[in-house]
Amino acid sequence: MKVVIFSTCVVDLMFPNVGKAMVEVLERFGCDTYLPKEQICCAQPTFNSGYVKESMQVMRNEVDALLSVDADYIVGPAGSCVNMLKELPFHLKNDPVYAAKAQTMADKTYEFSQFLYRVLGVLDAGAELDAVATYHRSCHMTRLLGERTSPFVLLGHVKGLTMVPLPHIENCCGFGGMFSMKEPEISKQMVDEKVNDVLSTKASVLISCDPGCLMNIGGRFNRRGEKITIMHLAEVLNHNVDMSRVKYVEGRSAGDGTVDSVRAAKEEGALV
Repeated sequence: MKVVIFSTCVVDLMFPNVGKAMVEVLERFGCDTYLPKEQICCAQPTFNSGYVKESMQVMRNEVDALLSVDADYIVGPAGSCVNMLKELPFHLKNDPVYAAKAQTMADKTYEFSQFLYRVLGVLDAGAELDAVATYHRSCHMTRLLGERTSPFVLLGHVKGLTMVPLPHIENCCGFGGMFSMKEPEISKQMVDEKVNDVLSTKASVLISCDPGCLMNIGGRFNRRGEKITIMHLAEVLNHNVDMSRVKYVEGRSAGDGTVDSVRAAKEEGALV
């Protein structure tokens, strides 16, 4: 199975360890991964700042880059950025050349946890992490991409990991991409609320599927002199792996990563 890696800017520049972990997990489950060098940005920062026309060429470049390899899927480590890719067909709908290409790209694009659970049918990735952790559910991944289940299923099978519910999990951390730069005082109050909620859980590890949120929350922890270990889900699932513990959704097996099999599993109630 060929998988193109959608690296995202934040992972590429700030959290390369997350990208490395994601690739290692995917390859462990039989994926051949490819990283097109032509990709730069999904255009979300400039588009959300109002530079709509100027963002179009960035969008086209990303479509071309991610389709430069004839892969089965495109997988990214950030729910927010993956959602932007899903929206490109709408933004490019009037482009006679790129409308169809953007749709092709979007149709085979998945966020990392989505891909593991909903495409590969993985329940237990064989990881082990002896820690008490809580999970930050990012806004874009849940409210826009619509993924609320996959991370919790995968985390629930990590050996030794105790997950503590995060109070006010629905609240934004205050990052919001350019929002934190345009409204720094409001953003600061929001991230302080998030830090306080994390601290209230007594967890030693904060996990999320959006590196931007981890950067924002982790940065505020540092500025406040508080201690927390931040981990992306890919890093958790790449920790102390024992492949003999790997489990799949009932009726699935290694390499059975097809959209049709996912639909069948959902109809049977195996997937949520």
